[in-house]
Amino acid sequence: MRRRSQIGHGIGMHDPWFFGYGSLVNRATHAHEDAHKATLTGWRRVWRHTALRPVAFLTAVEVDGGEIDGLIARVPGADWRDLDERERAYDRVQAALVTHSGPRKLAVEVYTIPHGKHGAPDRAHPVLLSYIDVVVQGFLNEYGIDGVARFFDTTDGWDAPIAFDRPDPIYSRHRVLSRKERALVDQHLDEVGARYVEPPKF
Repeated sequence: MRRRSQIGHGIGMHDPWFFGYGSLVNRATHAHEDAHKATLTGWRRVWRHTALRPVAFLTAVEVDGGEIDGLIARVPGADWRDLDERERAYDRVQAALVTHSGPRKLAVEVYTIPHGKHGAPDRAHPVLLSYIDVVVQGFLNEYGIDGVARFFDTTDGWDAPIAFDRPDPIYSRHRVLSRKERALVDQHLDEVGARYVEPPKF
């Protein structure tokens, strides 16, 4: 049975929340059940890589006029340990302009790679198709087909090489997609002119 949201109720009223804009939008990748659709203003997504990871991932960067959909979720007891380990290539910062369906103001934080600590993806650090699959599945479940289109439109860096690892997924939180979900991913990647490469050998 789905747990009733505690936004605005006594339990967890002072707990912090995170704003997820990539794989964290897919609820199947985390155990934070008190989660809700939200929009972060003043930011865009971009594909980047860091020295801390062998492949590229999404980060969010501050941009005037930017706006991205995502998911906020409560962090019970302000215990960030699991999330901080998962997002260890990122800094966690305050997210000032978050719009959500809750009846009160929340303390929301967002993970972002600090400026100067990330570079553009390349053949040695490609984007994983299995990671894109997870992200798109999450946006489809939360926002529908139009939300998937907005995800692609509000993400920069689609000229990055994309490792075709769907047959043998490298991403540790990979999910099984339906035929329609895979077709939706492929359609949008075709539209942005995606360039596929062989998966890296680790």
